[in-house]
Amino acid sequence: MSGKVAVVTGSSRGIGKAIALRLAKEGYDIVINYARSKTAAEETAREIEALGRKALVVKANVGDVEKIRAMFAQVDEAFGRVDVLVNNAASGVLRPAMELEETHWNWTMNINSKALLFCAQEAAKRMEQVGGGKIVSISSLGSIRYLENYTAVGVSKAALEALTRYLAVELAPKNIAVNAVSGGAVDTDALKHFPNRDELLADAAANTPAGRPVKPEDLVNAVMFLLSDAAEMIRGQTIIVDGGRSLLL
Repeated sequence: MSGKVAVVTGSSRGIGKAIALRLAKEGYDIVINYARSKTAAEETAREIEALGRKALVVKANVGDVEKIRAMFAQVDEAFGRVDVLVNNAASGVLRPAMELEETHWNWTMNINSKALLFCAQEAAKRMEQVGGGKIVSISSLGSIRYLENYTAVGVSKAALEALTRYLAVELAPKNIAVNAVSGGAVDTDALKHFPNRDELLADAAANTPAGRPVKPEDLVNAVMFLLSDAAEMIRGQTIIVDGGRSLLL
């Protein structure tokens, strides 16, 4: 993969960081995107550089289209190409539907759904110049199942999965494959914001048919498969990585 470039949004920590590091190990130069955690992003960059790859750290709220365009302009200047986009950045307000305010809704939808559309538009322009590419987004089971306090995030992830299907068809003639990976409960920093975190983790430990909760590397493995040539004929799909937990819901 020498010379190829992967843009991973929200990659300063958590699953995004794990994906970025795996891609670096596979030979990609990495664009590390973050919104708040500059120190963590710079640490991730050092780890990538220790693997012998280049890293570009870019602060950008991907819920803002102008910030997205500015980020890709920096990518052009640093690398001059994009081969992979991993749309991982996520945020959201965790409240019941009847307690959501317009600002909560807009914030969540912008970062979790709108970002995919406009990041994909920018990435696809660059991918087309190098003969094609791969786009993978990170979703969650809240897109198809009810999760407590998860209304805004769940709806935003459902939109992300629908957009994945539309992009897969429209970008296929440009040799760009588009898919998503949906995970069960994974114990990351993001899960700490859930008021029922302990309940979710206990449920995953007790009721996952595979016998254990999902780990970050399980999602990373699925992402890497979808980015590989072995997944050439998988288009517009959301691969659920939950150890079978959703089968019992």
